[in-house]
Amino acid sequence: MDPVSPNPALIAQSLTCERGGRRLFAGLDFALAPGDALILRGPNASGKSSLLRVLAGLLEPSEGQILWHGKDTRDAPAGWRKSLAFLGHGTALKPQLTVGENLNFWARFEQASRTPAEALEAVGLGRLTDLPASMLSAGQQRRLALARLAARPGGCWLMDEPTVTLDTASVAQLCAMIAQHRAQGGIAILATHEDMAVESATVMTLGGQA
Repeated sequence: MDPVSPNPALIAQSLTCERGGRRLFAGLDFALAPGDALILRGPNASGKSSLLRVLAGLLEPSEGQILWHGKDTRDAPAGWRKSLAFLGHGTALKPQLTVGENLNFWARFEQASRTPAEALEAVGLGRLTDLPASMLSAGQQRRLALARLAARPGGCWLMDEPTVTLDTASVAQLCAMIAQHRAQGGIAILATHEDMAVESATVMTLGGQA
């Protein structure tokens, strides 16, 4: 099934990706309007991470195009990049910096529209602002990475296995973040093996081995 929403902001047309001489997926089509969510499922090596990286502009598709508000993201990348927040497998944290310093850096770099303090509160790290990132647990490091998304409401969030190392309470907190993001007109696309409480999300299953 090809997910289609009325008045879409993000459109993917006939996306095909090949890596290492193998075709991961071909002919993918979907359209997402503000407030929509798309969940990517499938076995390991089925192309979920590669699709996110193609959408983020980190991989070039073999075929197809991505449109953001009617403009091809390869021809007009600035608007797409400004609206995009990508969370990969890594946390991209500087362990020698404090929690607050890490987020302050990313807030300036990504032109965040919420203050770092607000973003840290959204992920339950408000009281750890002055703690060195090196002292955070794996789950706390992941929550700090998620704070980068919380600082960027609106636009499109791309998330690759965002629940990794998170406990049950933190997963619920993430689902609340996604719901608020969507309520403000944001779009969420996430690859996950977890049954997350993301209401009225479209599910796309990628298959095959790569």
